[in-house]
Amino acid sequence: MTTNEISSTGIEPHPAASVVLLRDGTAGPEILYLRRNPDLRFMGGYWVFPGGRVDAADYAKAPVDDLHGPARQAAVREAKEESGVQVSPTNLHLLCQWTTPTTSPIRFATWFFAALCPTDTVRIDGGEIHEHRWQRPEDALRAHRAQELQFANPTFALSTRLAGHATTRDILSFVDTWPLERMLGRIHPIENGRVALYAEDCGYESGAVDCPGPRHRIWMRAGAWRYERAF
Repeated sequence: MTTNEISSTGIEPHPAASVVLLRDGTAGPEILYLRRNPDLRFMGGYWVFPGGRVDAADYAKAPVDDLHGPARQAAVREAKEESGVQVSPTNLHLLCQWTTPTTSPIRFATWFFAALCPTDTVRIDGGEIHEHRWQRPEDALRAHRAQELQFANPTFALSTRLAGHATTRDILSFVDTWPLERMLGRIHPIENGRVALYAEDCGYESGAVDCPGPRHRIWMRAGAWRYERAF
């Protein structure tokens, strides 16, 4: 599945990049989550990983033989700007690409990476980013269920997939086995919420949520989100 479906809004997704910063905590691996300014037009108030648009300077700095070089440069730059953390583009582990649904008025095609954070010191600017927290993905998901944190679909799904590991080394070894995936969800209403279907799901083309067959979807009900991935 490619990410160039015709948008119902006529908006083409802008290239972007994000990085899941990891550290080993006393109770297991932790992820750095940042809370965006509630007044921002896009994802205001959401808890996210450091990230943002790929800009012209990122293309200029990227090696010509690295297909994901501009995204790596953007992920490094955004990590520095939003959290004060300096990571090397060579230490980024590719996770996936996730594109904002075609119905959204603001759209990004975001490459997600993971990296070991080289420092425990985080400095946010208080402008675009208002808060930060280091948290085990398991605990962050519990806070999301309790509606203490607001997640977008990629943050929820990746936190789910990265939970349950003993060390950051285990996480990075795990993600290095992932096939390259490009996700573009199709959103459908359901009772008490919505569901996002992805290309491998039996209902992706038809929109039939109760279809028999493989599942790749995010159920989005208040306090009861669930990432269902049957492969």
